[in-house]
Order: sequence, then C-alpha cells, then structure tokens
Amino acid sequence: MSLRRFSQVDVFTAVPLKGNPLAVVVDAEGLSDAEMQAFARWTNLSETTFLLPPTQPEADYRVRIFTTARELPFAGHPTLGSCHAWLAAGGQPKGADVVQECGVGLVTVRRAAEGRFAFAAPPLLRTGPLDDATLGQVCVALGIGRDEVLAHQWVDNGPGWCAVMLGSRERLLALKPDFKALAPLELGVVAPLQKVGAVAQQTGEADFEVRALLSLEAVPEDPVTGSLNAGLAQWLIGAGLAPESYVVSQGTVLGRDGRVFVEKQGDTIWVGGQVTPLVEGQVRL
Repeated sequence: MSLRRFSQVDVFTAVPLKGNPLAVVVDAEGLSDAEMQAFARWTNLSETTFLLPPTQPEADYRVRIFTTARELPFAGHPTLGSCHAWLAAGGQPKGADVVQECGVGLVTVRRAAEGRFAFAAPPLLRTGPLDDATLGQVCVALGIGRDEVLAHQWVDNGPGWCAVMLGSRERLLALKPDFKALAPLELGVVAPLQKVGAVAQQTGEADFEVRALLSLEAVPEDPVTGSLNAGLAQWLIGAGLAPESYVVSQGTVLGRDGRVFVEKQGDTIWVGGQVTPLVEGQVRL
C-alpha cells in the first residue's frame, strides 16, 4: 500500500453539499482493477475516479471511472471533477484546453464562464426512438401512462442512457420509480419549466428539471448527471425541443440543487457546471 493524493469535490454546484460528490484518487498508477473497484465500493458514492498517465499523446491524463458496482467508459460529473482535481494537484495541460482520456476516447474540458468547467459532449453510441417494449417497461416502472410521455429517445453516450420527456416538473418530481421493474435500463426523465434560455445562463434559473434513474446501482438515483445531460442536449436541441443555450435543475428530490449549463457552439455541445472542493488529503491504497 502507498499514500496517494486524494480529493473529494462537489460537482455542478457552487454551494457545498448541494451537487454530486466525487472521490478522486490523483496518484492511481499501480492500482489493480480489483483495488479500484473495492475502493469505489467503499466510498459508496455514485462514482469514484482514478487518475493515471495518458496512453494517447494528445491527452493530458487518463481517468478510470467506477460506480459501486462497475466501471464506466464515460461519465460527466466525474469528468469535470477529475479535471478540477488534476489541475489543483499541479497538472499542466498541453494546450489551451484540458484533454481527458477515458473509455470512450478523448474528451475536451475547458474553463467556462462564471468559474465553471465544461466538457464537449461525446458522440452518441445509440440514438433513435425507444422501441415499444422498452417504452412500455419505462411507463410501468414510472407508474405513468404512455399518453404522459411527450417524447422519448435513446441518448446513450457510454452508460446506456434512454430518456423520456414528461409535460411538467410537478409530475416528474412526484414519480416513485420501481427500480426492479426498470432494470436493466438507465433512464433519464426530463420536463420543461420555463423558456428563459440565455437569461438562465446568467441567473441560474432552470429551463428543465431532470432525474437520472439507475436501476442496477446501489445508489439508484444520481443527484446531478453530466453524461445524461450531454445525451439529452444532443436529442433536445437536435429535435427542436430545447434552445441552443439552457440550464437544467437536477437533484431536487434528493435535497440537492444542482445546475447544469448547456450551450451549443458550432457543432459542439458543451455541458458545464461549477466544482466545489470539499476534502483534500491522502488515502492509503
């Protein structure tokens, strides 16, 4: 065992304890897969990340992302939180932006407005409407009728996300999901609030409320979810269901108050938020 630099940050919030926590082992070289998974299980957070030297010359660092049960090829709040931790530990990017290497390839992370970090949404691995059987399973698991679903889509950029849109925030927040009935799906549910668009980018008011339901994880609902919001943005903006700049509120039913800032610039969708450091020290692994 060795002493390794460690940090814990709160992502998608400027207010401590209101976002999505992330544990980051900064010096993870030499750890086995089993040791990484065991530590992620021990932290009992939605994700724990391990920073390693890159294997691709364009990358500044490599990250491996673990839930309490499995490794993910990509996740959003671990991308922003890991970037923050890497920079805080003295990391120096090769270029103007930070380039992260992960299971889906290279992901660009930049410093955005208002002290936020933002990542470039990776391409979707699966898209298109849900098939009838999957939509039926989702409706049963949520306890809703099919007529309540305004739109639906696969928005998978690595974790396996599918998504449905409901008509109101109130209906979304009232859902009592049956996670056993939902398995093995990873589901995002989105509902519109108000059309404030660019104003929300400055004020933090939200255009949409989102919930992320994880049927196979020990933590069945994620507080604030970058990968899901990246997939949702590609769907919603592409389908004309959202403006090219909007803000998401997530985590309300969990007592959180996360904010995700989405903006399309050219062909790239940027997904961002603030990162608040909470714990710094060392871990013996």
